[in-house]
Amino acid sequence: MKTDVIKKSGKIQQSIRLLLLISVISALFSSNLFAKTAKEIDASVDVAIERFYKQVAGASEFVKASKGILVMPNVVKGAFIIGGEYGQGALRIGGKSVDYYNTVSGSIGLQIGGEAKDIILLFMTEEALKKFRASKGWEAGVDGNVALISVGAGQRADTTTSKDPIVGFVFDAKGLIADISLKGAKFSKIDKK
Repeated sequence: MKTDVIKKSGKIQQSIRLLLLISVISALFSSNLFAKTAKEIDASVDVAIERFYKQVAGASEFVKASKGILVMPNVVKGAFIIGGEYGQGALRIGGKSVDYYNTVSGSIGLQIGGEAKDIILLFMTEEALKKFRASKGWEAGVDGNVALISVGAGQRADTTTSKDPIVGFVFDAKGLIADISLKGAKFSKIDKK
């Protein structure tokens, strides 16, 4: 009798986990995320770049030295053991949006919660930028290594110490997960007019 109660309790817990997982994934990939227009993406990118300049000392030097900048504002992640991440942004060259991208990644492990964060990738060489733009789906760490720069309080990001072809910043993270990695992040061009 006791084992039947334990089995039923286990099944109930599994059902609750499954429902929570479905809720997290549904919220993460809701139609609102997919419905952004180019104008809406550009407005979000402008705000993210302003945050970047305010929150990361030395950010403007990196942007000036770069050949192109991929800005992914408010990338949303939701997780309950299985996690998913999604966001839309723009690649800017010379201060103008030239292409639009989305980022998608997934993960499995002990994780629960949600977050939003901004991701900026700076292409410091023409070769790195050209390879990124030519790809059908560019994955960080696979198609190109990204030097993720972590800047704490009182520190400054410095272009003279970073000689990497692609430099990444993850900042303005809000939420319970606080994941600042780009592991498994895939960036794909999307058609926005």
